[in-house]
Amino acid sequence: MTAGLLDQGLTTYVMLLLLGAVMTEPWRWAGVWLARDLDVESEVFRWVKAVSTALVAGLVARMVVFPIGALAEVAPWIRYAAFGAGLAVYVFAGRHILWGVLAGTATLLLATAWLGQ
Repeated sequence: MTAGLLDQGLTTYVMLLLLGAVMTEPWRWAGVWLARDLDVESEVFRWVKAVSTALVAGLVARMVVFPIGALAEVAPWIRYAAFGAGLAVYVFAGRHILWGVLAGTATLLLATAWLGQ
């Protein structure tokens, strides 16, 4: 049985996983070591947080307004309603992102299943 797994390319996947870990782990540890004295409340970090938040907001807006793939098949009003539901739950749940994402996803899935889209 082991020979069968090796013939199916398992060795290749294991080697890719090991090489990937060997190549990335030293850089991760170097980042941890170099960042040990950084002040996360500094102006630079506030700017980075603002830029990353803006990028995520832009990508989410693009997915809702100009979707591609399977999401493009969903009616625009369903996408907007799911976004609104997720945003409302996020705000009313004390700004917990998980609850907002779950509410938006559930709204999208339930509405598409109910309307047969």
